[in-house]
Amino acid sequence: MKKIHLLLLSALSGVLFTLSWPVNGLPAFLFTALVPMLIIEQYIAEHSEKFNRYSVFFYTYPGFFIWNVATTYWVFNSTPVAVLAWVFNSMFMSFVFNVFHLSRRHIYGKHKGYFLLVIFWVAFEYVHLSWKLTWPWLTLGNGFGVYPKWIQWYEYTGALGGSIWVIMANILFFRAISNSTIEQLFSKKILVKLLIPLLMILIPVFISYLIYFSYKEDSNPVEVIITQPNIDPYSEQYSLPPIEVINRNMKLAEPLRSENTRFIVAPESALQEDIWERNLQWSTSLKMLQDYIRHRPGIEIVIGASTYTKLREGEKIPGSARYHDRGEFYYNRHNTAFLVDTTNDFQRHHKSKLTPGVEWMPSWGPFRFFESLAIDLGGTVGSLGIDEDQTPFVTQDSLVIAPLICYESVYGEFTSNFIRNGAEVIFIITNDGWWGNTPGHKQHAYFAPIRAIENRRSIARSANTGISCFVNQRGDISQETNYWEPIAIKEEINLNSKLTFYTSMGEYIGRIVSFLSVLFILMAIVFQIRNRKRV
Repeated sequence: MKKIHLLLLSALSGVLFTLSWPVNGLPAFLFTALVPMLIIEQYIAEHSEKFNRYSVFFYTYPGFFIWNVATTYWVFNSTPVAVLAWVFNSMFMSFVFNVFHLSRRHIYGKHKGYFLLVIFWVAFEYVHLSWKLTWPWLTLGNGFGVYPKWIQWYEYTGALGGSIWVIMANILFFRAISNSTIEQLFSKKILVKLLIPLLMILIPVFISYLIYFSYKEDSNPVEVIITQPNIDPYSEQYSLPPIEVINRNMKLAEPLRSENTRFIVAPESALQEDIWERNLQWSTSLKMLQDYIRHRPGIEIVIGASTYTKLREGEKIPGSARYHDRGEFYYNRHNTAFLVDTTNDFQRHHKSKLTPGVEWMPSWGPFRFFESLAIDLGGTVGSLGIDEDQTPFVTQDSLVIAPLICYESVYGEFTSNFIRNGAEVIFIITNDGWWGNTPGHKQHAYFAPIRAIENRRSIARSANTGISCFVNQRGDISQETNYWEPIAIKEEINLNSKLTFYTSMGEYIGRIVSFLSVLFILMAIVFQIRNRKRV
């Protein structure tokens, strides 16, 4: 096999991944997308004298780069710096494949140990959910968000269980066809071997359908209105008077309001008044919302804002802090969700899963200059202050809400922390307008069904420019709005206080495979040293 053939195989993997990805892709392609890369890895293992120890990295990189660019190209709409996300995410993926190759070769030789790919890849996805340079958009288990009927068993495993499913199917397909000629691929023997990976795919889907049709929500309804004001984040949102933004949201909600309406959910960053959190009573926007509520008893509002917290004298100064030259004090900026009711106890949640390069930049010591390079997507720019704990909102009549801001809805365990802390329903507020009418805002919306299934919680999702929608506890989307359309929607959604296995355990799969990854890497090092001594 020539080296150009290896590169073509890599490109084929990238194309298969692209064809599988939401929102227009068919996730069935995920189950074979890694097969060309496994062929590359096997060939290099069998002809190691022709290659060096990093060859798997270099030959798989083109495929991962194609996948990253073709499915997340929309990030470029906001900034050319998006190229770095494609370059580094592809690099991380190829690095994992190279570690798998070296570990398999040192421990098991040329033809065994393929299960190591499951362990290393899922451990990588788990780490990618947890560290500061997080970009888990392409977690393999996320590829099924458009097909919630396939993944009802995520309530036991979370999205990482879907990643295991995908990788195991790929390995089984590869093992069934490896070292076969084109003519042999259609032989009876190979077709029989292919039944195993087919069953590996179909049995979980069959089980999922059984769960889907047997799951019944307990009737515990609350009426929720979602507003989608459709304010352009580039030309309007951060220049309009704050009162105008509030009026647009409330005017959309008012015709749908009834005596049963319990909540109005408005988008991320809807309040742009520069609110100082130690003086919330001075905020004109919050007073205006309270006045609206006083004339409409029983309603509470969840809405996004940009806020500031002045650090007290003697308080530890975090890396996200900024210095106020005129006032001569340090302060934090936040992307904030508020629960507004008739009391002056404004409950708030600070966005804590931050977008690298936009809301988080390395800012300690000599790296503080990176703050000036933060990508400007409109609104708050640079590293933000976060919350250490996922504390839900509690209403005056003891209803408990998980408020998720934008990128936070990508994270399973982060969401389940709110649920373990008592949340009975999830409200997602976001602003996806700077990506344009691309797959970006659609992919983001289809993370919501995954979170609904994992935790069996109903979701109300308010997006500034779309997609706004409701999601039931089985992951079905209803009243999906069009992009770039000012609109409000209303629905009764059910609360739920029961915990799923996944909610109770969190990313237990990620923790297990991370431990096993360290173990097998150490084993690979020991085996390599032993083999050198033998030589």
